[in-house]
Amino acid sequence: MSFPAIFSPVSRRCLFVAVVATLLGQSSTRAIDASDHFEANIRPVLVKHCYECHSSESGKAKGGLHLDTREATLRGGDSGPALVPGDPEASLLYVAMRQNDPDFQMPPKGPALASAVVADFEDWIREGALDPREGAPGGPTHPSGVKPRDLDHWSYRPMETGVATTNEGTPIDSFVEAALQEKGLARSPEAVPLTLLRRLCFDLTGLPPTPEQVADFSLDRIRETVDALLASDDFGVRWGRHWLDVVRFAESNGKEANIIYPHAWRYRDYVIDAVQRDLPYDRFLIEQLAGDLLPAADAPTRARQLIATGFLALGAKGLAEQNPAVFAADVADEQIDALGRAWLASSLACARCHDHKSDPYLMKDYYALAGIFKSTDTRFGTWIDSENNRGGRLVALPLDAGQRIVQADSTPEEVATMQNQLAQLNADEASGKANQAMMTAPGSDPQKGFNEAVREALRIYWSRGPVVGKLETIDENGKALPLCMGALDAEKPIHSPLYERGEIDHPAETITRAIPPWFGLPNEGSIPESESGRLQLAHWLTEPEHPLTARVMVNRIWSHLCGAGLVATVDNFGPTGAVPSHPELLDWLARRFQESGWSTKALIRDIVLSRTYRQDSIWRADAFAVDPDNRLLWRMPPRRLDAEVIRDSMLAVSGELDPSPRPASLAAELNIATASMLAFNDKIPRDLDGSLRRSIYLPIFRDQLPDILSLFDFAEPSLVTGKREQTNVPPQALYLMNSDFVRARATALAARVTREAATLPAQVEQAFVLCFNRPPDDAERSLVEAYFAAPEVSPGTALIDFCQALLASADFRIAD
Repeated sequence: MSFPAIFSPVSRRCLFVAVVATLLGQSSTRAIDASDHFEANIRPVLVKHCYECHSSESGKAKGGLHLDTREATLRGGDSGPALVPGDPEASLLYVAMRQNDPDFQMPPKGPALASAVVADFEDWIREGALDPREGAPGGPTHPSGVKPRDLDHWSYRPMETGVATTNEGTPIDSFVEAALQEKGLARSPEAVPLTLLRRLCFDLTGLPPTPEQVADFSLDRIRETVDALLASDDFGVRWGRHWLDVVRFAESNGKEANIIYPHAWRYRDYVIDAVQRDLPYDRFLIEQLAGDLLPAADAPTRARQLIATGFLALGAKGLAEQNPAVFAADVADEQIDALGRAWLASSLACARCHDHKSDPYLMKDYYALAGIFKSTDTRFGTWIDSENNRGGRLVALPLDAGQRIVQADSTPEEVATMQNQLAQLNADEASGKANQAMMTAPGSDPQKGFNEAVREALRIYWSRGPVVGKLETIDENGKALPLCMGALDAEKPIHSPLYERGEIDHPAETITRAIPPWFGLPNEGSIPESESGRLQLAHWLTEPEHPLTARVMVNRIWSHLCGAGLVATVDNFGPTGAVPSHPELLDWLARRFQESGWSTKALIRDIVLSRTYRQDSIWRADAFAVDPDNRLLWRMPPRRLDAEVIRDSMLAVSGELDPSPRPASLAAELNIATASMLAFNDKIPRDLDGSLRRSIYLPIFRDQLPDILSLFDFAEPSLVTGKREQTNVPPQALYLMNSDFVRARATALAARVTREAATLPAQVEQAFVLCFNRPPDDAERSLVEAYFAAPEVSPGTALIDFCQALLASADFRIAD
């Protein structure tokens, strides 16, 4: 047996601490069956003497070797497989135990192992190395390729079709009532019409009801109201933002080099439009993963599908990374992680360094997927300069697709200047290479020559990037091109090695890119050599029998409407996540979702028309005593409005809201490369919020969010976020009291009520109606009258101060 020369004899011995310690005197029992033999004579040795240095529990893997699972033992460590079932002489574990090689023996010091112990391992290996810890050594026993016990987890089993158990209410109510009755509970009474209308408006559009909507609403017209809200443009804005949370949308890279993404807004607009048009969810997913590979009937459709692939390009990237292999692996890892968490509520990326510790995802599965994404040309549109080591092109959209172009044209003279700059830089680089030999000429100063060569190389490298980047955005005449972030298939697809411990410098076997054989689902077969496999993966993910895709999405929708998911851990459907509170309801909704043509609007309509959704939010001591977390849905929980809804509602009630879509984004209009430079631009408001449009159009720079978004628990844009945190902290109150934005809205609200009402009492009444959709009650009216009568109140600002108090109140921030 040979080893790389870099290993010392001691290091070689330490590669396989297979059986460490004095094991003299242990006896062998061969008259028992193979499973008992493993449990009696193999596992105790491994546990007692090997796991300390070679197990996940110890956190150690000397020589890259784990011995606490069957798969890891077969895979082995840095020197190869530890076991070859049926062949002891080819099994490095057995070879090390025999100590025939003085540079490769276990234990590395001390007496040799007892012959009986070695004989036990020899017999075990020769008879097939049965290892019941992980199944038969020849491979998994289930055609899905996962461990049989993993298939027992509820979310990996096929969806079942539940049957309603009562005739009262909708099928949704039937499932909920059955769970409540089992615990001796009943649902709460229906909310009053105004509460229900506010809930519907905030949930479906993200805006408060207008006085006209309040006047027109009644419970017998609720279906008509719901349909009108679903059809409104505001629905696409509200629910598009939910999806942008999930896909970690942002307009800058974040991390060390927070480079701005000036073309990310196209994906934002694609999402809003797709949600508003109720694009079937399965098609929605396929376009985002493989839109570039789909046929298109016309140029606008082709452009839309290309823009959809921005999902793959939006993630944060290590742009400071200098090793291209590491960068490519990290980009693929981020894409796998986003895909797994967003679509499947699964942490697939955990299998990059080892087989998943709780889910049925193996390293070989991970690297089969990695080959798909490494065979993808991810175009994120940043250019090399002094702050960025990684450049990326952009996807060109059809010129006749009618796409908005934000960037300014360049004059022919500017084009010529840039071309000359590029030619000169290339010539300087060639000259520099020719002069490198002079550094070693007799009498020269090698260090000085080296330093000058490095400075010149960096000057060329950093100067050329922005020129190349700019020329990519224009045609030969200087006319700006329609471009977007996105993905295309690489010119030459590849297979990925499996990297031990996820380290680039430890490649092992090459894994053919493929659809992992999870859940026993069929796929389209082998991926053609000329294709990345993204389209095949997209079809597999949207297969109707896939146990996760529909379940995960309906749970996200339920969570947004009911305050919590049927599965509380909306981004984790694995064994470490929560179990569903109503499993039959979850599967019924998933099947209903698919049968409706994957219609998001149809599913939302079903939920909001149910009696479960229409319950009052009143707290009940009897129900709380049985179900304090409201997992059985005995009431609708009162919820604080999201950050965007708070901001947009302020604009709505003040009469200032501009409902039109914002053309492009602030990110596309800046002449700076990094978000860190925003503070030095005096033309941009300090909190980035100079807009009167919906909050979805505010710039989303990683680590530089608008104040109101960051303070009120906006989703972290580098992470998949299915459910936001909700906090109640002093900085929120301080913002509402001192923010220029809030003060401006209060001023506009005061001006509005002054225009709409002639007297102070009428103005107060109108302010309450606009903010809370109701007049003040007697206690509130008394407090307001006392406030305006107080001598210390300034007449000039009293009404503005009063309006700001309403905007800052808890009632304004609570839907119910």
